[in-house]
Amino acid sequence: MGAGEYCRFGILTASDRASSGEYEDLSGPSIEEFLEETLTSPWEVERVVVPDDEQRIVSSLIDMIDNRGCSVVVTTGGTGPSPRDVTPEATAAVCDKMLPGFAEKMRSISLNYVPTAVLSRQVAGIRGESLIINLPGSPKSIREILDEVFSAVPYCVDLIGGPYITTDSSVVEAFRPAHARRE
Repeated sequence: MGAGEYCRFGILTASDRASSGEYEDLSGPSIEEFLEETLTSPWEVERVVVPDDEQRIVSSLIDMIDNRGCSVVVTTGGTGPSPRDVTPEATAAVCDKMLPGFAEKMRSISLNYVPTAVLSRQVAGIRGESLIINLPGSPKSIREILDEVFSAVPYCVDLIGGPYITTDSSVVEAFRPAHARRE
């Protein structure tokens, strides 16, 4: 894909209570707000809210990537140790390759704020030409993590054959080696 092509982002919220309407999903909109502030290349978003059910998360991830053409899917919720937290398992089930560096960095960031970050099981991986990143369910944690890890997302998407993503460097500067930059 070339510059100027849209990058379709998927945002998947895994939450029993948000999917049943018991409370408003604040996490998915916080991810979209981050993208609005950060991205300078053309983009659009697909959002879904599903219960904490591994098969529903798996089928939604597959649909977002294989059918809706999302190059990046960011999930929120379901990454803790409770029995209903199954987002990492669903993500691993659909990925061709896992990217443990994202998970290590995300937990490291959260540990600067809360000691319970060690309980997080979030992962990241690749399905075909798409990147999937699990985030926690807290809008505050989402922002703290995205502010630091998103700089690696555009080049990762380049490497797996996705669209060229550019960012507002005053928000997040996309890192690319000199040979991979376009002017």
